[in-house]
Amino acid sequence: MQRRHFLKQSGLLTAGAFALSQSTLFANAPSRTISPFGAQLYSVRDVITKDPKGIMTQLAQMGYKQFESYSGPQGFLWGMEPKEIKSFLNGLGVKMVSTHFNYRGDVEKPDQLKKSIEMAHDAGLTYLLCPYIGPQKTWDDWKKIADEFNTVGEQVKKAGLKFGYHNHDYSFRPLDGKLPQDFLLANTDPKYVMFELDLCWIDVAGVNTADHLKKYGKRYELCHVKDYTMNAGKPVQNDLGKGSVDFKKTLRVAMDSGIKYFLVEQEEYPGPVMVSMKNDADYMKVLAV
Repeated sequence: MQRRHFLKQSGLLTAGAFALSQSTLFANAPSRTISPFGAQLYSVRDVITKDPKGIMTQLAQMGYKQFESYSGPQGFLWGMEPKEIKSFLNGLGVKMVSTHFNYRGDVEKPDQLKKSIEMAHDAGLTYLLCPYIGPQKTWDDWKKIADEFNTVGEQVKKAGLKFGYHNHDYSFRPLDGKLPQDFLLANTDPKYVMFELDLCWIDVAGVNTADHLKKYGKRYELCHVKDYTMNAGKPVQNDLGKGSVDFKKTLRVAMDSGIKYFLVEQEEYPGPVMVSMKNDADYMKVLAV
């Protein structure tokens, strides 16, 4: 009995020591900075249309080394030919890695979709992203979306690019007890469809970002780094580090899950747009996760 008690106690002590050592090792794991990081150009939509090259130059000088574009009034290449914008950005030391595009409009006009794919390819982009589809009323509607994503994704892949979907909060809000985002992940082909995670909108919907990424992280290749606080029941976006998103935790999980691109996006500002973008860049430079 004494020997059995001794072995049992020794086993507990050994297990406890191992758990403690693992905990200590995790706590002492070296922190990492995110470099390079980028900017979604929709953040500067109020100023970029007047001087696209000037605004992009300012962002590059702030430290943004990657851009994600969007379908603005001059198109996602800002009135420039693919080779022209590629050369211009190379001169700034910036790469345009992705763009949000007019998904619904392009899908309804196959020639326009083909043109968008060609422009993105020739400009050196890697990703074409659907930015918004809106909440769907039924699972049949979501099934149509998933099937359409697979079809578009296959076409985009043939051109050597990747197609993906950027979430808002609606796809993380339950429909009949299930999440549409989970449905899209389960019903799209990984060969044709990847995802971009918005760290603000998943948080607004009340879904645990770390848990979601531990389950689905391999499907996400980009993320939007965006902060917010709740004001009278509504999310109000802030400069990074001024809101409620736990970036140290979520970005470490995002990095560990294999997300490749970290793109700052801010849609609401406490002051001038470019001041906020400079604050955000400064925050990203020193953030250790």
